[in-house]
Amino acid sequence: MGAADVEAVWRIESARIVAALTRLTGDFGLAEDAAQEAVAEALVSWPLESPANPAGWLMATARRRAIDAIRRRTALQDRYALLAAGAADPAVDEEVDPDRIDDDILALMFVSCHPVLSPEARVALTLRVVGGLSSEEIARAFLVPVPTVQARITRGKKTIAAAGVPFELPPAAERRERLGGVLSVLYVIFTEGSTATSGDRLVRPDLAYEAIRLARTLAALQPDEPEVHGLLALCELTAARFPARTGPDGSPILLEDQDRRRWDFSAIRRGLAALTKASTRGLGPYGLQAAITATHASAPSVGETDWDRIVVLYEALGRVAPSPVVELNRAVAVAMASGPAQALAIVDELVALDRLSGSHLVPTVRGELLARLGRRQEARAELELAARLCANQRERAVLLRKAAALG
Repeated sequence: MGAADVEAVWRIESARIVAALTRLTGDFGLAEDAAQEAVAEALVSWPLESPANPAGWLMATARRRAIDAIRRRTALQDRYALLAAGAADPAVDEEVDPDRIDDDILALMFVSCHPVLSPEARVALTLRVVGGLSSEEIARAFLVPVPTVQARITRGKKTIAAAGVPFELPPAAERRERLGGVLSVLYVIFTEGSTATSGDRLVRPDLAYEAIRLARTLAALQPDEPEVHGLLALCELTAARFPARTGPDGSPILLEDQDRRRWDFSAIRRGLAALTKASTRGLGPYGLQAAITATHASAPSVGETDWDRIVVLYEALGRVAPSPVVELNRAVAVAMASGPAQALAIVDELVALDRLSGSHLVPTVRGELLARLGRRQEARAELELAARLCANQRERAVLLRKAAALG
């Protein structure tokens, strides 16, 4: 077995291993370190001798590493005694209570997304500890140096230890509020994968699909939470358009120009099924966004899209989760439903209130609306401004082409 085999097993089993070790040791940082040491050992030993039970091998090795670390902590001899009992037994599946595994993985998600952590640390820890990605993979996905990711993970583990964050599910009274934090981390991961904020690629599908995998896990663990299904629906329906969003050279293809036959209809079916589950008690913010995306997914073309419905959905979204981005998207829908003049008034209000300052999104939309109104010189200036503000090279090239076409 080679490095790819180690990586595959680790990606599948990492959350279970780290969660079980954290429960046994009471130390999130130690558990994650021990698990990483087990992976490093696997990279050396598996090519020489493949284990019969790779997941069990990783768990047993990580457990031994944890015991070694606790042996070095003389103040924690009581924990060592707890671990040492039965530590020589390699039958790991018997050592881990299967009834606790789901709760352990769910608790691991809550710890990785704990409010005491910075947003960057939450994302890094979730991808590393729950998703099983390496520091190199996370760094590559977010276009940051590997030491930056490693520092975020290290600081995150120290912050969790210093704050005394327990490895347990939040009390029922707190769980829904804390669940919102977990969902927001998964959403950040997905949106960075679906529309990269910087770099020379519009879409980073591996990162987006990792977010979907984590969202599916969370939906299985929290089947009665509508917003979990709402987020999963939003991600599935958005990812369904990935095959048609870029050309062979990676250049963006706008929605009106996409070959909808290339959309992933299996993903659309999964997304619609998740949206149905999200609708059981009324749609929340993620569910409403999924309903908007579902309206696009069910339309044969841009012209045949139910834009009036999308406007109504954005109005509802603006009431439950108001933000300038929601208003900007509502303006786009209004332009399609009622014409560019009415939409421009919405955008100009955002400009007057200095909302989304420094973002390329406002001048992008404003430029498009001005072009539709025949105000070509103003439109070109807005699109050129948007290009200067845009960090993604693919999007910037599209903006510059549109500006140049206006003369």
